[in-house]
Amino acid sequence: MPGAGAGVQAPEASPGRYVRHRDEVPPDDEACDDVFRVDVRGPGDDPFDIPAKRAPVERLRRWRQAALVLNASRRFRYTLDLKKEEEKEHIRRKIRAHAQVIRAALLFKEAGEKQSGDRELQEILPRGFGIGEEQLTSMTRDHNYSTLQEYGGVKGLLNLLKTNSEKGIHGDEADLSSRANAFGANRYPRKKGRSFWVFLWEACQDLTLVILIVAAAISLALGIATEGIKEGWYDGASIAFAVFLVIFVTAVSDYKQSLQFQHLNEEKQNIQVEVIRGGRRIQVSIFDLVVGDVVALKIGDQVPADGVLISGHSLAIDESSMTGESKIVFKDQKSPFLMGGCKVADGYGTMLVTAVGLNTEWGLLMASISEDNNEETPLQVRLNGVATFIGIVGLVVAALVLVVLFARYFTGHTTNPDGTVQFVKGHISVKSIIFGSIKILTVAVTIVVVAVPEGLPLAVTLTLAYSMRKMMADKALVRRLSACETMGSATTICSDKTGTLTLNQMTVVRSIVGGIELQPQATIEKLSPTVTSFVLEGIAQNTSGSVFEPEDGSTDEITGSPTEKAILSWGVELHMKFAAERSKSAIIHVSPFNSEKKRGGVAVNGRDSDVHVHWKGAAEIVLALCTNWLDVDGSIHEMTPDKANQFKKYIEDMAEQSLRCVAFAYRNLDPKDIPSEEQRINWQLPDNDLTLIGIVGMKDPCRPGVRDAVELCTNSGVKVRMVTGDNLQTARAIALECGILTDPQASTPVIIEGRVFRAYSDTEREAVADKISVMGRSSPNDKLLLVKALKKNGHVVAVTGDGTNDAPALHEADIGLSMGIQGTEVAKESSDIIILDDNFASVVKVVRWGRSVYANIQKFIQFQLTVNVAALIINVVAAISSGNVPLNAVQLLWVNLIMDTLGALALATEPPTDQLMKRTPVGRREPLVTNIMWRNLFIQAVYQVAVLLTLNFGGRNLLHLTQDTFEHSNKVKNSFIFNTFVLCQVFNEFNSRKPEELNIFEGVSRNHLFLGVVSVTVVLQVIIIEFLGKFTSTVRLNWELWLVSVGIAFVSWPLAFVGKFIPVPQTPLKDLILKCLPKRKMQADEGPTPPV
Repeated sequence: MPGAGAGVQAPEASPGRYVRHRDEVPPDDEACDDVFRVDVRGPGDDPFDIPAKRAPVERLRRWRQAALVLNASRRFRYTLDLKKEEEKEHIRRKIRAHAQVIRAALLFKEAGEKQSGDRELQEILPRGFGIGEEQLTSMTRDHNYSTLQEYGGVKGLLNLLKTNSEKGIHGDEADLSSRANAFGANRYPRKKGRSFWVFLWEACQDLTLVILIVAAAISLALGIATEGIKEGWYDGASIAFAVFLVIFVTAVSDYKQSLQFQHLNEEKQNIQVEVIRGGRRIQVSIFDLVVGDVVALKIGDQVPADGVLISGHSLAIDESSMTGESKIVFKDQKSPFLMGGCKVADGYGTMLVTAVGLNTEWGLLMASISEDNNEETPLQVRLNGVATFIGIVGLVVAALVLVVLFARYFTGHTTNPDGTVQFVKGHISVKSIIFGSIKILTVAVTIVVVAVPEGLPLAVTLTLAYSMRKMMADKALVRRLSACETMGSATTICSDKTGTLTLNQMTVVRSIVGGIELQPQATIEKLSPTVTSFVLEGIAQNTSGSVFEPEDGSTDEITGSPTEKAILSWGVELHMKFAAERSKSAIIHVSPFNSEKKRGGVAVNGRDSDVHVHWKGAAEIVLALCTNWLDVDGSIHEMTPDKANQFKKYIEDMAEQSLRCVAFAYRNLDPKDIPSEEQRINWQLPDNDLTLIGIVGMKDPCRPGVRDAVELCTNSGVKVRMVTGDNLQTARAIALECGILTDPQASTPVIIEGRVFRAYSDTEREAVADKISVMGRSSPNDKLLLVKALKKNGHVVAVTGDGTNDAPALHEADIGLSMGIQGTEVAKESSDIIILDDNFASVVKVVRWGRSVYANIQKFIQFQLTVNVAALIINVVAAISSGNVPLNAVQLLWVNLIMDTLGALALATEPPTDQLMKRTPVGRREPLVTNIMWRNLFIQAVYQVAVLLTLNFGGRNLLHLTQDTFEHSNKVKNSFIFNTFVLCQVFNEFNSRKPEELNIFEGVSRNHLFLGVVSVTVVLQVIIIEFLGKFTSTVRLNWELWLVSVGIAFVSWPLAFVGKFIPVPQTPLKDLILKCLPKRKMQADEGPTPPV
């Protein structure tokens, strides 16, 4: 690549990149026998079982092929579009190739122009600026170094763009507006989301609904032809209206979900960028960036737009997202061009923004590919399996009903409401036969509509969309849908200390300088000028933060990481003038702080030509590198064992007070030992023979409420482990304060050092992993090893992380949780959920929501299966025995609407309760339909079927309707059955809210959506019975029959209450059944069944 080639390839791969591994499946998994089970399987077993992360494409294709689907466009809407993914990759490759071709062509053209002397006409320059949009864009896009030199290099470019390398742009409203008008905004046209009409069209494509619409049209035509337009349009129009109502309500529900996902996508893309405006470092949205902005970059950041490097130290860029090549490119003054969308792999620096929006390759790429982040979750796929299973049963039942009804009809066993036979051979018209056949067909097709739960997998999407929206209010941004449900199964959380368990508000409270403790910590009167000079030089130069000193004399503004801010604040208290101190010496080379080495260094050249190498880092690590120490009078003494022990005692005392200890050291360097500028890229700053300057202890208080959150986790079966870079004593003190440790005398392996754990073999790590509560002085790789060991032991692991080097652990964990405030963009991209306030209490809220997702789906399944079973049995038994079905097509469509869309809205949007955190985590191998649900379902279904079949066959006598005509009494009986059936579902919705608890009304007043759906259902039912009889083939019921209907439905409440006292076995129902089979017995003889 022409521009990138000028950079130097790094010797190592980017710490932000990692290899994707296929999910490993434990060898002792049972074969998947049932779509109702939630097991982790190998690719050869259940097609409806996919890994929670990184599912292979073959697995995704396989379950699609196995699913029984009547409306593919709706069912697969919230799943990954495999074809579109291929198209996206093709577009990416095309844009990358296109950019490279353009660069090559322009370089060729430029060479030709130099020979011929031709130059293009000058571009008309925007008002107030010395360079135009086209010139900037072409220079940046081509990585044209010679053009940059023609403009006077970076300094010349800064002048042309009216900006300053130290202070940035003015940043007022007029300045930002003029820049946006002259050079464009950092936005790109997004593909609009689908309109409501698209959702309406997709809802129409259900095969069963299409058949019903055709049947309604034929029925309408025949009805009008037979009975005239006044009476003949009711049957056909009522079915058509019911179908369109189902379509409309479905489309509205799906459209609202889509809007929620669009909003969440926008939140994900709104990256915060640190820019310098008016001399201040401030955070702005990536969309508010303008040409001329000076952007501060550090390890883990995303380059927000195209630009050129102003200054940088060891700045390495991972350009793989743009070039497709996995290599790290170092940036310096000879290779200064930066591409938007790339990641900072190492170092830090500042860049000048030269192109934004569609003038960048990243903008072109993002505008060209769709932003649909659809993905299927394991629960969604599993429910597709459940829907397929129920659908097959429904199709068989519908086919059986169709055959029976046709057989009874054509053999003269089907009667009219007045008792006359419908089909009499030789005495019936063709119109009547067609009319009768269509009625039978519509009933059979409607049974399929009710039996095939198309809305079951979409209920997952609905509850996930609801949960994601609510989680935003709880400071958690979900990047990957599957993480929502996986979090409900989490058995352990590996949490960082700083900023997650603590407030991340560090202040220096103790300081040892020149061998003495300063009292208070910022008193410099006892220090000689030499010591003070070294301290201030180390603070000001060896930092990635900055201090803005306002001209009006107001309080200094300090920016940087919490550690840097604490040390710089201490420097300001020591009367340090940041800008003046930095101007006293020039930086030669920087070794940025690294979480592996636990230290960072800088080489500076003073005015007296002395070269000092300053180091700052973990106190005991820096102390171990020191052979001398600086006395209070400026003299240097040898680091004797006794003196080293004295400093170690200081460190231990501070650590026991929960203080983070940082040491400062330096060494002199002979200018002859400094490599030339070209060789400095790979220069390792010397860190031997150091002289200790001082040690500071920083206090970072625990977050309020974190102890309660840890206790809540522990009580709910989720073990919290602390993984920190701090030393063991500090880690122990904080862990005791947070409640992670309860025993102050805890020892290895409960509290362990990273290097000790790292030295173990894989088997030893797996053996001790479960016992670990605290890991101190850990590197990101230690965290990764711990995650792998815990996963091998069967845990579902959630991990928090904020640094670039945390990316592999976040990626490997079942749920990666990155920090929204301190987290780098690399960490965020590797994570599944972003904790926006960096608070551990928010992590616990995510666990609650994860459990809520699973619980809500189970509530909905119990409700829907009850309706399925009851409706199917009632219609089948009635059809076989009498040839007539008590629930006709229009009534069944209304029932379908109640159990599908309205039921999902009511039950899938229940907020989480405290009861959820009193249970153990939901096992990923547990059955989706538990024994408790089977018990509840069986009781309700048997009750409904028994009552309604009794009414169907003896309703005339039981309801005292024998004195009416047969036709009218039959209509009253069927209307009563329909009304009672619907009211039973309304009452059963309350039962489904709390499958395991006795009080089904707890919290119902707070769930306004549930109450709204139930109220609407009841009101519409009253309207249907009392006013829409012509459409639904019902008649009005008197108040006595209404009371009886309500009374029968009400019985389901006490019945459910009593039923909850019936004990159920712990072993899943499927396993109990399979134990009776000979094959299962043989397997049991061969060896023990793997644990479920």
